Amino acid sequence: MTDINPFPSADASRHAIWEMLVHRDIDAFVAGDWDAHFRDFAPDVFFGIDARFSDNPDSWRVTYADIARYRESWLNGAKELKGRVSDEDLRRSLFALTTLRDIEIMGDFALARKKFDGSIRLDDGETVSLRWQTQYFCRHIEGRWRIAGFLGYLPNPMGTNRTPQEVKRVPPATQAPGHGPYSPVVEVAPGRIVVISGQAGVGADGKTIGSDIRTQARVTIENCAMQLRNAGCSLADVFKVNVYMTDLNDWPAFNEVYAEMMPQPLPARTAVETKLLRDFVVEIELWAVKP
Repeated sequence: MTDINPFPSADASRHAIWEMLVHRDIDAFVAGDWDAHFRDFAPDVFFGIDARFSDNPDSWRVTYADIARYRESWLNGAKELKGRVSDEDLRRSLFALTTLRDIEIMGDFALARKKFDGSIRLDDGETVSLRWQTQYFCRHIEGRWRIAGFLGYLPNPMGTNRTPQEVKRVPPATQAPGHGPYSPVVEVAPGRIVVISGQAGVGADGKTIGSDIRTQARVTIENCAMQLRNAGCSLADVFKVNVYMTDLNDWPAFNEVYAEMMPQPLPARTAVETKLLRDFVVEIELWAVKP
C-alpha cells in the first residue's frame, strides 16, 4: 500500500477511518508523537485485547485495559526503532507493509481490519518482521471517527499461528513437582533461537515505572513481549526464563502476575535473589524459539 487513501472522499466515513488508522497513525509513530495520535482515540471507553499471535481465544489477554497501558506500549515501540532506521525509510516501509481495505460500518460503529505483512530493514542490516492483523473498533463521536478499542496481534493470515505445543512441549518430569508457575523441563522444536537481554520496568522515557513488585513485574513482562514481537515471536514461544529479584519475599506476588501473563505450556524457569541496577526490584531475560 502507498500513502494514497484507497477510499474516495465521497465515501466519507471509510476515507476518514483510513486516514486515522493508516496515515495519521504511521506519521505519529514515525515521529514518536503520542499527542498527535491520542486525538484519534475515545480514551474513556478504550480497551485493547492482545491475541498474542494466536487464533485460540483461550490465550488472548486484556493487556491494554486502558489508554495508559497502550500508550506505554506504543511509545516503547516507537522508541525501539528511533535512530535505527531513518524516518523516511521507516515511513515508506510501514506504508508498504500495511493494508486496510475492509471497513464495515453500521450507524456510528465501524469495524476496520488492518493487516501487516512485511519487514523493516534497519540501518545495521537487521530486520524487524511485522506479520499480524488488528481488528479496530471505531465509534463516531462528536462529529468524527475515533478508536474505541481493538483486537490486535492476530496471526496474518489466520490459521498460520504456531500453537505452543508445536513449538515446545513438556516431557514427563523425573523430579518431584515444583511449586509455582513453571515447567521442570521443556523440549523445543528445531528452529531459530531468540534471546532477549534482561528487561526491567522502564517506560518509554527511560524512567522506572512503579516501585512495587506487581507493577514492575507487569511492565517488565510487557517489555519482554515487545522485544519478542520485534523478532517475530511472542510469549507463547518462550521456553526458558531467568528472573532476578532484589527480595525473594516478593516471590508470591511476582508469581501472581507471571501466572496471569505467561501462556501455557509454561517455560522452564530460574529465580535468583541479587542486587539490581537503579531502583529495579525485578529483571527478566527470556529465551524463545520460532520455527
